Amino acid sequence: MIAKKLLTTIAFAFVLLFSGCAEDDFVGVDGLCPLVVSTVPEDGDIDVPLNQVITATFNEKMNPSTITKASFTVSANSALIDGTVSYNGLTATFLPDLALEPDTKYTGTITTMAKDERGNALQENYVWTFTTLPEYLVVVSSNPTIGGVTTGGGLFLKGTPVNVTAVPNNGYTFTNWTVNGVFASNLPTYTLPPLMGDVTLVANYTLVPYEIILLANPTIGGTPGVAGFYNFGSTATVNANPAIGYNFVNWTENGVIVPGATATYAFTVTGDRTLQANYILKTYTLTVIAVNGTVLKVPSQTTYNHGASVVLTPTAATGYEFTSWSGDATGTNNPLTVLMDGNKNITANFSPIGFTLNVTAVNGTVTKNPDQLTYTNGDNVVLTATPDSGYEFTSWSGDATGTNNPLTVLMDGNKNITANFTAIVQPPVNAGLCPNPAVDLGMAGNYAILAESAISTTGVTSVTGDMGISPLAASFITGFGLTLHSSGTYSTSSLVTGKIYAADYTSPTPSNLTTTVDNMHTAFTTANGLAPDRTEYLAGNLNNVTLPAGVYKYSTGLLLTNTITLDGGGVDCAAFVFQIAGDLTVSNNVKIVLINGAKADNIFWVTAGAGAVIGSDVDFSGNILSKTLISLEARSTVKGRLLAQTEVTLIGNTVVKPSN
Repeated sequence: MIAKKLLTTIAFAFVLLFSGCAEDDFVGVDGLCPLVVSTVPEDGDIDVPLNQVITATFNEKMNPSTITKASFTVSANSALIDGTVSYNGLTATFLPDLALEPDTKYTGTITTMAKDERGNALQENYVWTFTTLPEYLVVVSSNPTIGGVTTGGGLFLKGTPVNVTAVPNNGYTFTNWTVNGVFASNLPTYTLPPLMGDVTLVANYTLVPYEIILLANPTIGGTPGVAGFYNFGSTATVNANPAIGYNFVNWTENGVIVPGATATYAFTVTGDRTLQANYILKTYTLTVIAVNGTVLKVPSQTTYNHGASVVLTPTAATGYEFTSWSGDATGTNNPLTVLMDGNKNITANFSPIGFTLNVTAVNGTVTKNPDQLTYTNGDNVVLTATPDSGYEFTSWSGDATGTNNPLTVLMDGNKNITANFTAIVQPPVNAGLCPNPAVDLGMAGNYAILAESAISTTGVTSVTGDMGISPLAASFITGFGLTLHSSGTYSTSSLVTGKIYAADYTSPTPSNLTTTVDNMHTAFTTANGLAPDRTEYLAGNLNNVTLPAGVYKYSTGLLLTNTITLDGGGVDCAAFVFQIAGDLTVSNNVKIVLINGAKADNIFWVTAGAGAVIGSDVDFSGNILSKTLISLEARSTVKGRLLAQTEVTLIGNTVVKPSN
């Protein structure tokens, strides 16, 4: 191409020689016309480096003062680029201020402002073009994404060698590179061949599971499990599982105690581990108590290994005889062999030589006359039973029978006698359960008294049926002298024939009470939602009237001032519902009489006011569902249920829940 351009330039020069050069300022100068005979880059060149110095070579020496940024320009996209123009020998040089842009077409121009030393100008602008190297995109990624860190991507010029690097994360190893889905290399640092286009590289990683090995020391001390494999970052949970008779001591790894590791140890897996569960044989203490005698232990030690045997031989003191073992041993074996499979507390019981008389009395007392530790064969002892308040003596049981009181006992052997007392409860009238009550009380129907904030009593109160309080605790039940049962789920009281439950007792009592209180609320809402049969009947003042079954609605309060008769009309368990928007007030000495099938179980007094207040000496029947307080004055009796969303207060009352 250079030769072709040179021939063209020479031919053009001959033309000019014979035709004459253009004159500068219309002054002709004889001689050879200036021409551009070659350029770097050449016209039409591609893949030109970005640091290319651009030159134009003339056929003769030029006037250096005419080779300037005005006569020698380089442009891209019609915009001139900045650079420095210089001239030396026959060559003009354009040095760009900045590197050329990739994949860009540039235009070089030598204008007619360029002149030779004789003043002859270029006959026309000399223009040529060239294109720079293209730029390609190298995209790098990790598969899977969490497998490692991959670097080296970006934009690169055509033909450039590119280095990419793959660094696996913990728990992974580098597998290989794939380029556009095709295997390229298994080296983590990979040099691509000279770029000839866009490239997508994927660094592939493989998950490396770690092995957790578990050992036992001694091997019979426990079964901590077997080896397992876990992925990096996962959670492994190991359990020491000590064998019977062994205690877990600690976990060690490479002979070093694993800090904070309990028998069940969870940790994040970051590598292979060998954990050893260490055990120690359990040791136990043997405490022997002997009063009025001694016990020989063989062997006699402070502690005993699990599975050891100890022989106990009791010896009675003078005037006593060995009778039995108690505590962690029973029976009368002498000597006794004890297997040490736990701490033991054993008592050797010695009794005076003679007959004993043990008397048991609950809800009452028994006096013995004479009252002695032992009795001689043939002695007579008189037992007198005295019941507690609210109870009556009913019979003797054990080594005595019948109802004689006092009772004379002939001591012809050891005696164990129980005095039986029964609560004095008047059978309720019309208090049986109804199969289909007007309002479903749910679990609340199991209670004689149910409250949310407090239950209190003064005086001698008698409750037949269960009591409950929730969400407040048993401490908010006062005046009943509660005794917590060994199960922790309920209490008892001498004033209650039934069980007492509270929200702070042992499971399942709290959840059961929550359901029960919810049922009480639902029953209250249901009862208020029943369609009324009569509204504002007798203007809310019931005085010596007889009412038929039905739903009675009052927009204010309801006052009972004299005997009220509820007539079931011959229907067993006829339903009575009193919807009271205000208070229920029952005057002193009022009696509610039930006739012709009316039963307390299917009578509902539903009050949404400040409370239900029952005066003194009232004989009341039915279930009270109160939005707030239920209060009973002295000596009043309720055959039904007291279900309050706040508290219930009693003063020497009798409450009997309907039952079959």
